[in-house]
Amino acid sequence: MQAIVDLIYLDYNCFQRGFDDPGQIRIQMEALACQEIFARAERGECQLIWSFMHEDENLLCPFPDRKYEVVRLSALCEVRIGPEDEIRDLALSFQRKAKLSAKDAVHFACAVYAKATVFLTCDDGLLKRAKRLKLTISLMNPVDYVRQEDDDGTN
Repeated sequence: MQAIVDLIYLDYNCFQRGFDDPGQIRIQMEALACQEIFARAERGECQLIWSFMHEDENLLCPFPDRKYEVVRLSALCEVRIGPEDEIRDLALSFQRKAKLSAKDAVHFACAVYAKATVFLTCDDGLLKRAKRLKLTISLMNPVDYVRQEDDDGTN
């Protein structure tokens, strides 16, 4: 019998966290947590989702080294989400109900559409606004996710 693994949607900032200012302890912790999540995906302990919104943000990234690293990490994402009318409708609803930015609303709508069990982001404001929607998806920072999984003894 195979264990049930989390289906995780990472906000784009999780793919880029390792490039942010390592002088800040919080960023160091988030970068390590994101690195651990990618390692768990490699070991099959969780599944990651890649969406057209990730692709769009990566195409707009002006830093080639970051762009190439995100492409490498995207290969770990087993679930791929393309644009759909339902995603657009969800995103518009999330913008209205929770005051999410267009970009954040699309990311979150992709996660809901894909039936992700967890949405991870390093953006405290996004977490606060998205929680207003009162959906069943778990919303948290990557550090909290790794800590929770380690406390549960599942990894």
